Amino acid sequence: MTKSVFVQLLNVWKSFDGDEPIIKNLDLDIRKGEFLTLLGPSGCGKTTTLRMIAGFELPTSGGIVIDGEDMTQMPPYLRCVNTVFQNYALFPHMNIYDNIAFGLKMKHMTKKEIKDKINEMLKMVQLEGYENRMPSMLSGGQMQRVAIARAIVNSPKVLLLDEPLGALDLKLRKQMQLELKHLQKVLGITFVFVTHDQEEALTMSDRIVVMNNGVIEQTGTPEELYEHPKTKFVADFLGETNLLEGEVFKLKENEVLLKLWDDEDIIRIPNLNYELGDKFIVSVRPERITIKDHVQEGDVWLACKFKESIYVGSNIKIIMILNNHKEIIVNEPIGQNFIFSNEPRNYFITWNPSHTIVIKS
Repeated sequence: MTKSVFVQLLNVWKSFDGDEPIIKNLDLDIRKGEFLTLLGPSGCGKTTTLRMIAGFELPTSGGIVIDGEDMTQMPPYLRCVNTVFQNYALFPHMNIYDNIAFGLKMKHMTKKEIKDKINEMLKMVQLEGYENRMPSMLSGGQMQRVAIARAIVNSPKVLLLDEPLGALDLKLRKQMQLELKHLQKVLGITFVFVTHDQEEALTMSDRIVVMNNGVIEQTGTPEELYEHPKTKFVADFLGETNLLEGEVFKLKENEVLLKLWDDEDIIRIPNLNYELGDKFIVSVRPERITIKDHVQEGDVWLACKFKESIYVGSNIKIIMILNNHKEIIVNEPIGQNFIFSNEPRNYFITWNPSHTIVIKS
Protein backbone atom coordinates (compact mmCIF):
# COMPACT_ATOMS: atom_id res chain seq x y z
CA MET A 1 0.00 0.00 0.00
CA THR A 2 1.33 3.43 -0.93
CA LYS A 3 2.31 5.50 2.07
CA SER A 4 0.40 8.75 2.53
CA VAL A 5 2.06 12.04 1.67
CA PHE A 6 3.27 13.76 4.84
CA VAL A 7 5.35 16.72 3.65
CA GLN A 8 4.60 18.72 0.51
CA LEU A 9 6.60 21.43 -1.19
CA LEU A 10 4.30 23.21 -3.63
CA ASN A 11 5.81 25.32 -6.42
CA VAL A 12 8.55 26.56 -4.08
CA TRP A 13 10.96 29.26 -5.22
CA LYS A 14 13.80 30.69 -3.15
CA SER A 15 16.18 33.55 -3.85
CA PHE A 16 18.25 35.80 -1.60
CA ASP A 17 18.17 39.60 -1.97
CA GLY A 18 16.74 39.42 -5.47
CA ASP A 19 19.58 37.26 -6.79
CA GLU A 20 19.18 34.35 -9.22
CA PRO A 21 16.82 31.79 -7.61
CA ILE A 22 18.54 29.00 -5.68
CA ILE A 23 15.36 26.88 -5.75
CA LYS A 24 13.16 26.95 -8.85
CA ASN A 25 9.58 25.74 -9.06
CA LEU A 26 10.17 22.84 -6.65
CA ASP A 27 7.33 20.35 -6.24
CA LEU A 28 8.03 17.44 -3.89
CA ASP A 29 5.90 14.93 -1.98
CA ILE A 30 7.54 13.19 1.00
CA ARG A 31 5.75 10.10 2.28
CA LYS A 32 5.01 9.30 5.88
CA GLY A 33 7.62 7.03 7.46
CA GLU A 34 10.04 7.00 4.52
CA PHE A 35 13.78 7.68 4.39
CA LEU A 36 14.11 10.29 1.66
CA THR A 37 17.49 11.67 0.60
CA LEU A 38 18.17 14.98 -1.14
CA LEU A 39 21.27 14.27 -3.21
CA GLY A 40 23.35 16.61 -5.33
CA PRO A 41 26.58 18.58 -5.64
CA SER A 42 27.46 21.55 -3.45
CA GLY A 43 25.31 24.56 -4.27
CA CYS A 44 22.46 22.60 -5.87
CA GLY A 45 19.89 23.76 -3.28
CA LYS A 46 19.45 20.66 -1.14
CA THR A 47 20.38 22.28 2.21
CA THR A 48 18.26 25.35 1.42
CA THR A 49 15.33 22.99 0.76
CA LEU A 50 15.91 21.28 4.11
CA ARG A 51 16.10 24.64 5.91
CA MET A 52 12.79 25.71 4.38
CA ILE A 53 11.12 22.52 5.64
CA ALA A 54 12.59 23.26 9.09
CA GLY A 55 11.47 26.89 9.00
CA PHE A 56 14.98 28.39 9.19
CA GLU A 57 14.40 29.89 5.74
CA LEU A 58 11.09 31.06 4.24
CA PRO A 59 10.23 30.46 0.58
CA THR A 60 10.23 33.47 -1.71
CA SER A 61 7.04 31.98 -3.11
CA GLY A 62 5.18 28.69 -2.94
CA GLY A 63 3.96 26.65 0.00
CA ILE A 64 5.09 24.02 2.52
CA VAL A 65 2.54 21.64 4.02
CA ILE A 66 3.37 19.25 6.89
CA ASP A 67 0.84 16.69 8.10
CA GLY A 68 -1.96 18.50 6.26
CA GLU A 69 -1.21 21.91 7.81
CA ASP A 70 0.19 24.92 5.94
CA MET A 71 3.55 25.64 7.60
CA THR A 72 4.92 28.09 5.02
CA GLN A 73 5.16 31.06 7.45
CA MET A 74 5.34 29.12 10.71
CA PRO A 75 8.50 29.59 12.86
CA PRO A 76 10.66 26.50 13.50
CA TYR A 77 9.49 25.94 17.09
CA LEU A 78 5.87 25.53 15.93
CA ARG A 79 6.73 22.83 13.39
CA CYS A 80 6.68 19.12 14.22
CA VAL A 81 10.24 18.69 12.93
CA ASN A 82 13.73 18.51 14.42
CA THR A 83 17.09 18.95 12.73
CA VAL A 84 20.45 17.20 13.15
CA PHE A 85 23.37 19.24 11.82
CA GLN A 86 26.78 18.18 10.54
CA ASN A 87 28.55 19.80 13.51
CA TYR A 88 26.06 18.18 15.97
CA ALA A 89 25.49 21.55 17.76
CA LEU A 90 25.71 19.99 21.25
CA PHE A 91 25.91 22.29 24.28
CA PRO A 92 29.58 21.96 25.34
CA HIS A 93 28.91 23.00 28.97
CA MET A 94 26.21 20.34 29.49
CA ASN A 95 26.69 16.62 30.03
CA ILE A 96 24.98 14.11 27.74
CA TYR A 97 21.95 13.76 30.01
CA ASP A 98 21.29 17.52 30.06
CA ASN A 99 21.91 17.84 26.32
CA ILE A 100 19.21 15.29 25.57
CA ALA A 101 16.91 16.62 28.33
CA PHE A 102 17.02 20.23 27.11
CA GLY A 103 13.92 20.06 24.90
CA LEU A 104 11.98 18.02 27.44
CA LYS A 105 12.64 20.59 30.17
CA MET A 106 11.29 23.30 27.88
CA LYS A 107 8.04 21.28 27.80
CA HIS A 108 7.97 21.28 31.63
CA MET A 109 7.86 17.50 31.91
CA THR A 110 8.39 15.89 35.33
CA LYS A 111 11.85 14.67 36.35
CA LYS A 112 10.69 11.06 36.22
CA GLU A 113 9.22 11.48 32.75
CA ILE A 114 12.44 13.09 31.55
CA LYS A 115 14.60 10.37 33.10
CA ASP A 116 12.51 7.58 31.59
CA LYS A 117 12.63 9.20 28.14
CA ILE A 118 16.39 9.76 28.30
CA ASN A 119 17.09 6.20 29.43
CA GLU A 120 15.01 4.98 26.50
CA MET A 121 16.96 7.19 24.07
CA LEU A 122 20.37 6.21 25.44
CA LYS A 123 19.46 2.55 25.04
CA MET A 124 18.24 3.15 21.50
CA VAL A 125 21.47 4.87 20.40
CA GLN A 126 23.63 2.44 22.38
CA LEU A 127 25.06 5.01 24.81
CA GLU A 128 23.85 3.62 28.13
CA GLY A 129 26.17 4.72 30.94
CA TYR A 130 27.35 7.82 29.07
CA GLU A 131 24.83 10.26 30.58
CA ASN A 132 27.36 12.00 32.87
CA ARG A 133 30.05 12.49 30.24
CA MET A 134 30.71 15.82 28.55
CA PRO A 135 30.63 16.17 24.75
CA SER A 136 34.41 16.78 24.67
CA MET A 137 34.90 13.25 26.05
CA LEU A 138 33.05 11.59 23.15
CA SER A 139 34.13 10.44 19.71
CA GLY A 140 32.58 11.88 16.56
CA GLY A 141 30.27 8.90 16.19
CA GLN A 142 29.14 9.13 19.81
CA MET A 143 28.44 12.86 19.51
CA GLN A 144 26.40 12.19 16.40
CA ARG A 145 24.31 9.64 18.31
CA VAL A 146 23.72 12.14 21.11
CA ALA A 147 22.58 14.73 18.55
CA ILE A 148 20.15 12.21 17.10
CA ALA A 149 18.88 11.22 20.57
CA ARG A 150 18.31 14.89 21.43
CA ALA A 151 16.39 15.35 18.19
CA ILE A 152 14.14 12.28 18.46
CA VAL A 153 13.45 12.46 22.21
CA ASN A 154 10.88 15.17 21.46
CA SER A 155 9.00 12.76 19.17
CA PRO A 156 9.15 14.85 15.98
CA LYS A 157 7.04 13.72 13.05
CA VAL A 158 9.88 14.58 10.67
CA LEU A 159 13.63 14.37 11.34
CA LEU A 160 15.82 16.51 9.09
CA LEU A 161 19.49 15.52 8.79
CA ASP A 162 21.92 17.95 7.13
CA GLU A 163 25.00 15.88 6.19
CA PRO A 164 25.30 14.55 9.76
CA LEU A 165 27.97 12.00 8.80
CA GLY A 166 30.25 14.40 6.93
CA ALA A 167 32.75 14.84 9.78
CA LEU A 168 33.27 11.11 10.42
CA ASP A 169 36.06 8.92 9.10
CA LEU A 170 35.16 6.48 6.32
CA LYS A 171 34.82 3.32 8.45
CA LEU A 172 32.68 5.00 11.11
CA ARG A 173 30.65 6.75 8.44
CA LYS A 174 29.69 3.43 6.85
CA GLN A 175 28.82 1.97 10.26
CA MET A 176 26.63 4.96 11.14
CA GLN A 177 24.83 4.75 7.77
CA LEU A 178 23.53 1.30 8.74
CA GLU A 179 22.73 2.37 12.29
CA LEU A 180 20.78 5.41 11.11
CA LYS A 181 18.80 3.35 8.65
CA HIS A 182 17.99 0.76 11.36
CA LEU A 183 16.99 3.53 13.79
CA GLN A 184 14.64 5.06 11.23
CA LYS A 185 12.92 1.71 10.69
CA VAL A 186 12.50 1.20 14.45
CA LEU A 187 11.11 4.70 15.03
CA GLY A 188 8.94 4.90 11.93
CA ILE A 189 9.69 8.63 11.70
CA THR A 190 9.97 10.37 8.33
CA PHE A 191 13.66 11.08 7.70
CA VAL A 192 14.79 13.73 5.20
CA PHE A 193 18.52 13.35 4.71
CA VAL A 194 20.87 15.69 2.83
CA THR A 195 24.13 14.45 1.32
CA HIS A 196 26.42 14.92 -1.67
CA ASP A 197 27.72 11.35 -1.28
CA GLN A 198 25.98 9.14 -3.85
CA GLU A 199 27.09 5.88 -2.21
CA GLU A 200 25.60 7.07 1.08
CA ALA A 201 22.32 7.89 -0.67
CA LEU A 202 22.17 4.48 -2.35
CA THR A 203 22.86 2.69 0.95
CA MET A 204 20.33 4.44 3.16
CA SER A 205 17.38 5.71 1.14
CA ASP A 206 13.91 4.47 0.35
CA ARG A 207 13.81 7.18 -2.31
CA ILE A 208 16.37 9.65 -3.63
CA VAL A 209 15.74 13.13 -5.01
CA VAL A 210 18.62 14.14 -7.28
CA MET A 211 18.96 17.93 -7.43
CA ASN A 212 20.97 20.12 -9.78
CA ASN A 213 21.01 23.91 -10.03
CA GLY A 214 17.92 24.31 -7.87
CA VAL A 215 15.68 21.85 -9.71
CA ILE A 216 14.86 18.15 -9.35
CA GLU A 217 16.54 16.08 -12.06
CA GLN A 218 14.88 12.80 -11.06
CA THR A 219 13.18 11.10 -8.11
CA GLY A 220 13.02 7.36 -7.50
CA THR A 221 14.28 4.37 -5.55
CA PRO A 222 18.05 3.79 -5.50
CA GLU A 223 17.62 0.94 -7.99
CA GLU A 224 15.44 3.01 -10.33
CA LEU A 225 17.92 5.88 -10.44
CA TYR A 226 20.96 3.66 -10.84
CA GLU A 227 19.51 1.34 -13.48
CA HIS A 228 17.24 3.82 -15.31
CA PRO A 229 18.59 7.38 -15.10
CA LYS A 230 16.57 9.79 -17.23
CA THR A 231 19.22 12.47 -17.71
CA LYS A 232 22.95 12.62 -18.38
CA PHE A 233 23.47 14.37 -15.05
CA VAL A 234 21.78 11.59 -13.03
CA ALA A 235 23.63 8.84 -14.92
CA ASP A 236 26.97 10.56 -14.34
CA PHE A 237 26.39 11.72 -10.76
CA LEU A 238 24.83 8.59 -9.27
CA GLY A 239 27.52 5.95 -9.38
CA GLU A 240 30.35 5.46 -11.83
CA THR A 241 29.53 5.20 -15.52
CA ASN A 242 30.85 5.47 -19.05
CA LEU A 243 29.07 7.98 -21.30
CA LEU A 244 29.12 7.64 -25.09
CA GLU A 245 27.50 10.07 -27.51
CA GLY A 246 26.07 9.08 -30.88
CA GLU A 247 23.25 9.27 -33.36
CA VAL A 248 20.97 6.82 -35.16
CA PHE A 249 22.19 6.04 -38.66
CA LYS A 250 20.29 2.82 -39.42
CA LEU A 251 16.86 1.51 -38.37
CA LYS A 252 15.88 -2.13 -37.95
CA GLU A 253 12.67 -3.75 -36.71
CA ASN A 254 13.71 -4.33 -33.10
CA GLU A 255 16.88 -2.28 -32.82
CA VAL A 256 18.71 0.72 -34.21
CA LEU A 257 22.38 1.13 -35.02
CA LEU A 258 23.99 4.02 -33.21
CA LYS A 259 27.13 5.59 -34.67
CA LEU A 260 29.39 7.18 -32.09
CA TRP A 261 30.17 10.78 -32.85
CA ASP A 262 33.56 11.52 -34.40
CA ASP A 263 34.19 7.80 -34.81
CA GLU A 264 33.37 4.81 -36.96
CA ASP A 265 32.35 2.65 -34.02
CA ILE A 266 28.77 1.37 -34.02
CA ILE A 267 26.65 -0.08 -31.22
CA ARG A 268 23.09 -1.43 -31.10
CA ILE A 269 20.27 -0.19 -28.89
CA PRO A 270 16.59 -1.21 -28.67
CA ASN A 271 14.31 0.54 -31.15
CA LEU A 272 11.76 2.59 -29.23
CA ASN A 273 10.28 4.45 -32.18
CA TYR A 274 13.48 6.35 -32.84
CA GLU A 275 14.18 8.12 -36.11
CA LEU A 276 17.24 8.57 -38.28
CA GLY A 277 19.46 11.32 -36.92
CA ASP A 278 18.15 11.10 -33.35
CA LYS A 279 20.98 11.90 -30.98
CA PHE A 280 21.65 9.90 -27.83
CA ILE A 281 23.85 9.57 -24.80
CA VAL A 282 24.54 5.96 -23.89
CA SER A 283 25.52 5.08 -20.32
CA VAL A 284 27.21 1.77 -19.49
CA ARG A 285 28.18 0.94 -15.91
CA PRO A 286 31.81 -0.26 -15.46
CA GLU A 287 30.71 -3.48 -13.72
CA ARG A 288 28.54 -4.41 -16.72
CA ILE A 289 31.46 -4.39 -19.17
CA THR A 290 33.63 -7.40 -20.04
CA ILE A 291 36.99 -7.34 -21.80
CA LYS A 292 37.57 -9.97 -24.51
CA ASP A 293 40.15 -10.74 -27.14
CA HIS A 294 37.38 -11.76 -29.55
CA VAL A 295 33.65 -11.09 -29.90
CA GLN A 296 30.61 -13.27 -30.46
CA GLU A 297 27.43 -12.65 -32.42
CA GLY A 298 24.92 -10.69 -30.34
CA ASP A 299 27.53 -8.85 -28.30
CA VAL A 300 27.66 -5.09 -28.14
CA TRP A 301 31.32 -4.36 -28.66
CA LEU A 302 33.88 -1.62 -29.23
CA ALA A 303 37.51 -2.04 -30.21
CA CYS A 304 39.98 -0.63 -27.71
CA LYS A 305 43.51 -0.77 -26.32
CA PHE A 306 44.68 -1.39 -22.78
CA LYS A 307 45.99 1.64 -20.86
CA GLU A 308 46.35 0.66 -17.18
CA SER A 309 44.84 -1.26 -14.28
CA ILE A 310 44.42 -0.02 -10.71
CA TYR A 311 43.90 -2.16 -7.61
CA VAL A 312 41.16 -0.61 -5.43
CA GLY A 313 40.59 -3.41 -2.91
CA SER A 314 37.21 -4.85 -3.83
CA ASN A 315 37.96 -4.93 -7.54
CA ILE A 316 40.43 -4.05 -10.27
CA LYS A 317 39.72 -0.84 -12.19
CA ILE A 318 40.88 -1.20 -15.78
CA ILE A 319 41.23 1.77 -18.12
CA MET A 320 40.76 1.05 -21.83
CA ILE A 321 41.18 3.52 -24.73
CA LEU A 322 38.74 3.62 -27.65
CA ASN A 323 39.75 4.48 -31.22
CA ASN A 324 38.63 8.08 -30.62
CA HIS A 325 40.97 8.25 -27.56
CA LYS A 326 38.08 8.25 -25.08
CA GLU A 327 38.79 6.37 -21.86
CA ILE A 328 36.45 3.57 -20.76
CA ILE A 329 36.43 2.27 -17.18
CA VAL A 330 35.90 -1.44 -16.53
CA ASN A 331 35.50 -2.87 -13.01
CA GLU A 332 36.42 -6.53 -12.62
CA PRO A 333 36.14 -8.55 -9.37
CA ILE A 334 39.36 -9.69 -7.75
CA GLY A 335 40.38 -13.10 -9.08
CA GLN A 336 38.55 -12.75 -12.39
CA ASN A 337 40.91 -10.37 -14.12
CA PHE A 338 41.61 -10.46 -17.82
CA ILE A 339 45.23 -11.25 -18.73
CA PHE A 340 46.65 -8.72 -21.14
CA SER A 341 49.37 -9.46 -23.66
CA ASN A 342 52.71 -7.73 -23.31
CA GLU A 343 52.49 -6.87 -27.00
CA PRO A 344 50.47 -3.79 -28.06
CA ARG A 345 47.24 -5.05 -29.61
CA ASN A 346 43.50 -4.51 -29.93
CA TYR A 347 40.96 -5.83 -27.45
CA PHE A 348 37.20 -5.53 -27.27
CA ILE A 349 34.93 -4.23 -24.55
CA THR A 350 31.53 -5.92 -24.66
CA TRP A 351 28.29 -5.88 -22.70
CA ASN A 352 24.80 -7.30 -22.87
CA PRO A 353 22.50 -5.02 -24.91
CA SER A 354 20.01 -4.99 -22.02
CA HIS A 355 22.64 -3.21 -19.89
CA THR A 356 22.78 -0.24 -22.26
CA ILE A 357 21.18 2.82 -20.63
CA VAL A 358 19.87 5.09 -23.39
CA ILE A 359 19.31 8.79 -22.70
CA LYS A 360 17.93 10.86 -25.55
CA SER A 361 19.84 14.12 -26.02
